Amino acid sequence: MLSRFHSSQAETPQVEPVPTVFPKIDGADIAAVFVGKRQAGDFYDSIRVSPERVLIGLLDVAGRRDENRNLLVASQEIFRSLGSELFSPPDINESDAMTELCLHINRKLIDVCCGVHSCPAFIACYHEKFGTLCYTNAGHTPALLYDGTGISELGSTGLPLGLFSHATCEAPTVALSKGGASLVLVSRGVVDCEGYRNSHSGGFGLDGVRNVLHASHWTTPQSLCTSILEAVAHYSGNSPICDDRTALALIRTA
Repeated sequence: MLSRFHSSQAETPQVEPVPTVFPKIDGADIAAVFVGKRQAGDFYDSIRVSPERVLIGLLDVAGRRDENRNLLVASQEIFRSLGSELFSPPDINESDAMTELCLHINRKLIDVCCGVHSCPAFIACYHEKFGTLCYTNAGHTPALLYDGTGISELGSTGLPLGLFSHATCEAPTVALSKGGASLVLVSRGVVDCEGYRNSHSGGFGLDGVRNVLHASHWTTPQSLCTSILEAVAHYSGNSPICDDRTALALIRTA
């Protein structure tokens, strides 16, 4: 009877985040590439929130995916629903909207896990008309902004989400110049990847990403992300992937 009872119970299906379909952006292209078995907390998303604004996010929720899946889903729900609400009006203070969005994601993470749960995050709003990017970096790996003449880091503007209920992040704005300025985001699994047979190599690091940016063979966000992850694989000697690796790129084309 016991075995029949268990076999008759339908297992509760696991809820997964909604798959990301990147919106078309006037004068810019965006793409992301992921390698690994989605065992950890790498998660990216992007939606159009107004006729001229696109919201982008890359989160790294601590823990394994079978343990933090509900946090990923909850974060995406806030990112999409509240993000659309905050950034849809034509005349808004993007910095204030970004700060409020991050605060709500932060509190949602704490509510869902009933405690603290670290979630480094990079969230940005790209404005098509002006080519500007309002962003917040909540303890995430720095983004790199490349304009053909140099590379600048968009470093941390606050603590990781999910730690303190009233913590806020600053939200500065940067401009992407026309004709090829590129924003690159990579996950911790990229920068921490160790060199082949060298546990003291210091990891691939942001310098490895910079080297790819300075190369001239990539022409699209997709090829740029692929080039970064191929360089990481070569650096590691194509050793088995022990952590998620994600690269996301936005290139302003006009």
